[in-house]
Amino acid sequence: MKVLVIIPAFNEEESILKTVADIKEHAPDYDYVIINDASKDNTLKLCEDNGLHVINLPVNLGIGGAVQTGYLYAYKNGYDLAVQFDGDGQHDARFLKDLEKTLVEENMDMVIGSRFLERQGYQSHGFRRAGIKFFRFLLRLFFGRRITDATSGMRMCNRKVMALFIKDYPRDYPEPETVARLLRHKYRVKEIPVEMKAREAGVSSISPWIAVYYMVKVTLAIFIERLR
Repeated sequence: MKVLVIIPAFNEEESILKTVADIKEHAPDYDYVIINDASKDNTLKLCEDNGLHVINLPVNLGIGGAVQTGYLYAYKNGYDLAVQFDGDGQHDARFLKDLEKTLVEENMDMVIGSRFLERQGYQSHGFRRAGIKFFRFLLRLFFGRRITDATSGMRMCNRKVMALFIKDYPRDYPEPETVARLLRHKYRVKEIPVEMKAREAGVSSISPWIAVYYMVKVTLAIFIERLR
């Protein structure tokens, strides 16, 4: 299988080299592409100086636009599978092969890496865990499926899902909304246990005030997805 690792990156100068090194060590037969989302630090320079594969966005599109760019690149270049992988050091490339094995052998459309199935590794802070539990409740209420970690950015999909996402993809905080979309379209979605790490560097984009907006926005998006 031809697999592309999509690494959205915004101001990840302190972790991007380690992220790529992790992928090269544990998934050496995967290709990767960094989507530099108009970073204001030295992320782009580090990528260029070290010969990393990078697409530079001239304006900041947000996490959704960066990931969608990666899916478009993967689809146009004939990749069978694409996997999203954060550039901040929180994801562990040891689990990439597990995602692929589950997706291929069980004929899934998307496989999500969940930190809550076996509760190993970093479990996120209390407020975010509460939000994840709330989205778990919403998805089960509206779509009848228990997704333990809908906010996980570690997820692998096939070309069928890529084709859907390159047509329309949420701009910000897209993970729970895209899970809802796949469930509404009856796509085959499964979670497998993974371990995640605390952010090694940088600052999360979700401040307390933004977190309130995030909860309201994503809740409305999931509700609207259910009504379609």
